[in-house]
Amino acid sequence: MKKLETPIATSSKIIFDDSDDEHESMSEDEGEIERELEDVTFEELQRARSDGSDMVYKKPNSDKKAGRVNKNRPMEISSKKPVSRFREVIQVPKKVVRDPRFESLCGELNVDGFKKRYNFIYENTLPAEKQELKKRMKKVKDPEAVNELKDQISRIDKELKSAAPKRTENDILAEHKKKEREAAKKGKQPYYLKKSDIRKQKLIEKYNELKESGKLEAFIEKKRKKNAAKDQKYMPYRRPSEQGDE
Repeated sequence: MKKLETPIATSSKIIFDDSDDEHESMSEDEGEIERELEDVTFEELQRARSDGSDMVYKKPNSDKKAGRVNKNRPMEISSKKPVSRFREVIQVPKKVVRDPRFESLCGELNVDGFKKRYNFIYENTLPAEKQELKKRMKKVKDPEAVNELKDQISRIDKELKSAAPKRTENDILAEHKKKEREAAKKGKQPYYLKKSDIRKQKLIEKYNELKESGKLEAFIEKKRKKNAAKDQKYMPYRRPSEQGDE
């Protein structure tokens, strides 16, 4: 009897050694071509295509420029590499900015002394400037120039008007401090003015000033009209429909 031969399992995978070698050689050729084309300019590629030839010659290494020919020349950097936006081109000594308000080297601010030193601005400079602008306004005929001068005069008036109450309050406080120092020397307890006391003292000062200048009655009449207008605003009144019904 003939013995049955058992089938031998064979792998369906076939290894092609020649194809692998060809693939490796092709990849090497492509890599070599890419390395050659790295140094080729776009102009040479266009010229080769226009001629119909696919041959591109590699530039010799001697054509490559060095990084820096001389130490006094600037460094040559590739245009392919992006340059940072902020870079230190020239070394400049750093400037140290000092604020005199927070520097101990500048000393402490003496508010009273500062106001006394620069009080001439509100007493002499601004009033003189205002008079000069008024004289110029009489001579000028251009309407635009006249309006500009009026704006300057109104700005000076606002500065003087805003500075007057502050100066009055400072004078009241200075006078009170002077009296309290003298009282403290005699052994009395110091008394600190409240805001309400300062307001009362300011009203007294204003009253005396208006009385001396002769403008007290006009000021009182103006205040009376203003208060009457306020009262009229909040007074009840009849609606037009109610008057028609009657």
